[in-house]
Amino acid sequence: MKPEPRTLPPSPNWYCARCSDAAPGGIFGFAARTSVFLVRVGPGAGASPGAPPFRVVGELVGHTERVSGFTFSHHPGQYNLCATSSDDGTVKIWDVETKAVVTEHALHQHTISALHWSPTVKDLIVSGDEKGVVFCYWLNRSDSQHLFTEPRAIFCLTCSPHHENLVAIGYKDGIVIIIDISKKGEVVHRLRGHDDEIHSIAWCPLSGEDCLSINQEENSEEPDIPNGKLIAETPITKGCYLATGSKDQTIRIWSCSRGRGVMVLKLPFLKRRSGGVDPTVKERLWLTLHWPKNQPTQLVSSCFGGELLLWDLTQSWRRKYTLFSTSAEGHNHSRIVFNLCPLKTEDGKQLLLSTSMDRDVKCWDMATLECCWTLPSLGGFAYSLAFSPVDVGSLAIGVGDGMIRVWNTLSIKNNYDVKNFWQGVKSKVTALCWHPNKEGCLAFGTDDGKVGLYDTCSNKPPQISSTYHKKTVYRLAWGPPVPPMSLGGEGDRPSLTLYSCGGEGIVLQHNPWKLSGEAFDINKLMRDTNSIRYKLPVHTEISWKGDGKVMALGNEDGSIEIFQVPNLKLLCTIQQHHKLVNAIVWHHEHGSRPELSCLLASGSNNAVIYVHNLKAVLESNPESPITITEPYRTLSGHTAKVTSLAWSPHHDGRLVSACYDGTAQVWDALREEPLFNFRGHRGRLLCVAWSPVDPECIYSGADDFCVYRWLTSMQDHSRPPQGKKCIELEKKRLSQFKPKLKKKKKPTLRLPIKQDSSIGNEDESVRENLAPVENGLSDQDGEEEAQEPELPPSPVVCGEPVSCTAVSLGLEKSKVTVTSKVASLKKEPPKEKPEALLKKRKARSMLPLSTSLDHRSKEELHRDCLVLATATHARAELHEDVSADLEERFHLGLFTDRAALYRMMETEGKGHLESGHPELFHQLMLWKGDLKGVLQAAAERGELTDSLVAVAPVAGYSVWLWAVEAFAKQLCFQDQYVKAASYLLSIHRVYEAVELLRSNHLYREAIAVAKARLRPEDPVLKDLYLSWGSILERDGHYAIAAKCYLGATSAYDAAKVLARKGDAASLRTAAELAAIAGESELAASLALRCAQELLLLKNWVGAQEALGLHESLQGQRLVFCLLELLCRHLEEKQPPEVRGPSSIYHQWATGSEGTLVQRVTGVWRSAFSVDTPEQCRAALQKLQDVKYPSATSNTPFRQLLLHVCHDLTLAMLSQQAASWEEAVPALLQAVVRSYTSGNFTLMQEIYSAFLPGGCDHLRDKLGDLSPTMAAFKSLEAFFIYGQLYEVWWSLCGPGSESSIWVWSAESTVSDKQSKPGDSASAEDMEQPLGPGLRLSAESERLLSACKELFSERHASLQTSQRTVAEVQETLAEMIRQHQKSQLCKATANGPNRDEPSQQAERAPSQPPSPTEERNAPVSLPELTRRLTEANERIAEFPESVKAWPFPDVLECCLVLLHIGSQCPGAVNPEMQQQAQKLLQKYGHTRAYRRHCQIRHT
Repeated sequence: MKPEPRTLPPSPNWYCARCSDAAPGGIFGFAARTSVFLVRVGPGAGASPGAPPFRVVGELVGHTERVSGFTFSHHPGQYNLCATSSDDGTVKIWDVETKAVVTEHALHQHTISALHWSPTVKDLIVSGDEKGVVFCYWLNRSDSQHLFTEPRAIFCLTCSPHHENLVAIGYKDGIVIIIDISKKGEVVHRLRGHDDEIHSIAWCPLSGEDCLSINQEENSEEPDIPNGKLIAETPITKGCYLATGSKDQTIRIWSCSRGRGVMVLKLPFLKRRSGGVDPTVKERLWLTLHWPKNQPTQLVSSCFGGELLLWDLTQSWRRKYTLFSTSAEGHNHSRIVFNLCPLKTEDGKQLLLSTSMDRDVKCWDMATLECCWTLPSLGGFAYSLAFSPVDVGSLAIGVGDGMIRVWNTLSIKNNYDVKNFWQGVKSKVTALCWHPNKEGCLAFGTDDGKVGLYDTCSNKPPQISSTYHKKTVYRLAWGPPVPPMSLGGEGDRPSLTLYSCGGEGIVLQHNPWKLSGEAFDINKLMRDTNSIRYKLPVHTEISWKGDGKVMALGNEDGSIEIFQVPNLKLLCTIQQHHKLVNAIVWHHEHGSRPELSCLLASGSNNAVIYVHNLKAVLESNPESPITITEPYRTLSGHTAKVTSLAWSPHHDGRLVSACYDGTAQVWDALREEPLFNFRGHRGRLLCVAWSPVDPECIYSGADDFCVYRWLTSMQDHSRPPQGKKCIELEKKRLSQFKPKLKKKKKPTLRLPIKQDSSIGNEDESVRENLAPVENGLSDQDGEEEAQEPELPPSPVVCGEPVSCTAVSLGLEKSKVTVTSKVASLKKEPPKEKPEALLKKRKARSMLPLSTSLDHRSKEELHRDCLVLATATHARAELHEDVSADLEERFHLGLFTDRAALYRMMETEGKGHLESGHPELFHQLMLWKGDLKGVLQAAAERGELTDSLVAVAPVAGYSVWLWAVEAFAKQLCFQDQYVKAASYLLSIHRVYEAVELLRSNHLYREAIAVAKARLRPEDPVLKDLYLSWGSILERDGHYAIAAKCYLGATSAYDAAKVLARKGDAASLRTAAELAAIAGESELAASLALRCAQELLLLKNWVGAQEALGLHESLQGQRLVFCLLELLCRHLEEKQPPEVRGPSSIYHQWATGSEGTLVQRVTGVWRSAFSVDTPEQCRAALQKLQDVKYPSATSNTPFRQLLLHVCHDLTLAMLSQQAASWEEAVPALLQAVVRSYTSGNFTLMQEIYSAFLPGGCDHLRDKLGDLSPTMAAFKSLEAFFIYGQLYEVWWSLCGPGSESSIWVWSAESTVSDKQSKPGDSASAEDMEQPLGPGLRLSAESERLLSACKELFSERHASLQTSQRTVAEVQETLAEMIRQHQKSQLCKATANGPNRDEPSQQAERAPSQPPSPTEERNAPVSLPELTRRLTEANERIAEFPESVKAWPFPDVLECCLVLLHIGSQCPGAVNPEMQQQAQKLLQKYGHTRAYRRHCQIRHT
């Protein structure tokens, strides 16, 4: 069986009473997100020697939402069965051996909160939900029972290990009940004592109450008659203890025979022993229990800060406890513990496993109370992986839970030696990069734009850069300093600086010596150095070459720019991708082929990986930047965007890619071949890294919260999934958990949730009545993770509304109020139309309080008159009693002085505000004449209106300005931005209005205002166009974005953004636009791309029209003309039934007069006016600057035709210009492309069309002393090579007929012409021809010319090259076999016993085959010697021999000998002897060894 890859799993789910369990024999499982991870513990785990005995062995996948419960069957014979419950409403039964679902049910209508497999009934699973409903499900008979005992939220439940019908249930409000399921859920005991959530229930492992010496009379806290009834002692209620743990910080021991508590254990406040958590954070308590089997006097519990306590229950008056792991510092949990489960291994060890909020799973030895091992886990997406170049094997992992993990992958004693770093991070870690030279120096970037440096060798907090990115940090890279940081002496600046690329498209350079200083944007330096006047592209990726001399930048528009230090001179631009570039990586420099260090691999959103060879560019160092549009290699196969790339440090040209299609792919980039495909993840892959020590080991991380370590040789697939497989993988990925709001939330609870989720440290009283999701909050991408590791998780409302007194009272009030309103509306249905009611309704009084006081009793009114008379006639000396009466009777201010009136109006105004009528208060203030006060009061309360602002000018100009500004701010808070901008324009705040509209993405309105009110040359207008254009470009609205760039007078950017669509129409428009704007270089590049797109559609007319848009593409027009005529020529030779769809040809391509060369030259002369040698030489110079990569067997045929036609065009132009020294190499290049791609037919068509009479006339043109004579000999050799094969095929075809090669004296003519693919077998080829068939004179002349092919120098060179390839292949196979054998030894139980016996039986009867002899093991020194000797022989050959390709000499020898055996006497005996001599001398390589043996026998 293939071993599971080593896994760093997701974190166990939080705040679940039972989401982990262990089965006897060594299987432990814990719920993590929507699945359950299985861990084999003990000697049978198959761990490496010296490492802790545990291993992650699998995953149970099937739920669509969070798994809230997990329990094993503890019955002999079915230890392989387990049950899970989930928020998706289902309970599933699994077989852990097959990892498949046995059965499931969806009986619950509400969220399931508790689950347990009965320890006494082998097929009973009990589950409870948050509404108090309990379901008993019997697996074997598929029967169920519904119980509804208490309308409360269930937190936990546990079945009795002593009686099959008893179940203990703990509720959210602290109540514990014991029910009898055989009596329809009758309550046996209701245990009261806790006043908060019940987190855990544990039954005493021994029956009876004699195991604890407890004085029940002294410890009883409740009367002997619980609930007012005397319960008779029955066999069910007799003898058993029950322990419960609650959030109220107490553990209570209950007597089931008496139905009351007998012991209370209060949790101690311990001093925090580990410094891994912020001490200022108030953490929620979770109290879980475990009662050890056969140890009724001991109880294990969790404590406040993650400590584990072993309580001694024998001395109840002393409350004695023992701490776990008192000697080992840092081996304890640093956060609260959620679950404890026991496990007995195969060797009899008693272990205890714990899961915690600190995201660790720990294993404890119950004999010593010490921690045996720790399994770390991840609480978020694995965004980034980085191996340290100094501390080999240290893998840094950037995780979305706000922590950095550093995994020592080379640790022998611990396979999961992981250190966590959380201080100062406080956000998702999206980028990591180790310092190349400094040990322990790790740079990190986060999704909130933070960049920092960690010293992983110390416990110091990180250094944080003072300059933040505005968006997520995409990539970090160390590189040499550039100006202005590079200015100064060697001691004044660091040798390496840190570069960060953020989501806003900016690359910043940070000084690691002074991160508190300002970071520099390198865009300014690039603009100044390269005199760039157009908008720079949005950068998304950065990568420095290993030697630090060249930097590559990937951009959002798909382009890649190569810059040279120290001033970032632009060398070239790669226009290959047309979507956002996600990954760029340079090939390493320590391989056997140094020239490969110039390979640059890149991946983007368009699923294709391109490899470019920049050796020529870097060596030539061009004065002006060049544009590259053709890749060196293309790696196709992924079906989604590529997110990460990594070159193998152990191989030459081997690449691994991570992709959103859920797989990681290993490629042989030089051969364009997929090698291995890993499909272990359940999500989209985000990062990948190659092990620096193991050539087969790769690490990958994804959005499934996992990091996998896997081996290439263990993979079943070689390429990414396509078709149905891809759909299945997508379904697997989509089965992941996607958090969604609960459907049963009450409307009155929404407001507190929104407030809680936005505040970091909520009030604990509010938190306590909310049930948090596991692993924290969920973000917009579906990632479920905590915001900060030191904070408690953000809450989610539980379905039970009654929880906390303070909150529930307020909610009940609001509920009653709403109900009464609804009832009143129902009681009084409208009898008339609402309009009529509004017309008849009386206007509200402006002075309601004064009016009401004037409607009191007669005595009070008389008293008012007396007080008023006294105040009126005694104005000089007002008595204190009268003043007090006037204060009390404020309504009399209407009849006294102005001050009293103001007091009355103030009181009336307060009444209006309290009753919710601020407009009446404002009118009263206006009556007073205090318009400024009205405006200030309305502004403070956010109640300004259009009418108030309209009257504001009455108070003065400054008050009006202030009022308009305040109203504009108020409108912004109300999301009325356009209206706010209009008010700002009314006070001539044009710039503020424009900025307001712009900041709220109302670009169209902002531009309209700016163009109407600002000067045309104002830079704000251009900035608006560019900003809007960038947003439109990002959203895919390229045409409108181009208009914006044109409005900003940036035609270059307009053309580029139009070209991003990639279709022919867009490219043509972009090329025309660039030509109009005078951007000739860009116009030529876009026109050529347009022509290539039309070429794929076989639209030859459109392609020529596109090329005609720019004069510099005259040479390309000639190439396309030749390509069109050649395709027409090849199409005419095909039968009509196999021809493809019709193409749109030119009129001049339909003629068939003359040879192909004559037709080409004729069209060039008539259609393109290329006639004179000067015109030919001018076109030749333009085409010679274009270089195409060499062809491979995987090169598409249309691309091959284009490249071949380019070479043929060069040859024809050179020939017409009488430059034969250039014509021969170009023609040879076309032939070699056809030969290396394996297209023999195309090679023969080239010879028949361009060299119909052979190569002799070229020899005459060149002369014997020409420097290109070596190229001519190669060309002539390939010509003879092709003719030789045609002679052979004419002999060995079935029913060979008369031809120019074979002369038939009889009239036997075959009805079917032989084809190269229909050649006979080797035995048929050896048979001589019949008497009526012999070779023609032309064939005999050709065979005599074959001596040119028997070049001993080329045979020796080719043999040496084959030897090098075979030795390298043998070394790679030896390494792979060794690693595979080592892995199989470590994982398998033993060798297959049947194999040796079968081999022994087969050995006497079968002699050793030649294959077995050939595969005899060869020592490593012998292979090294062969490789060295072969390389030395290759170095001795002159460059003229190595520079030009030559046909395979031994292959030609074999063909010639076959012809000689089939047609005796046709081949000169001397040539046959020479061929046999060459085969004997150089045929020892693997490729020709079998053929030579056949010839000798």
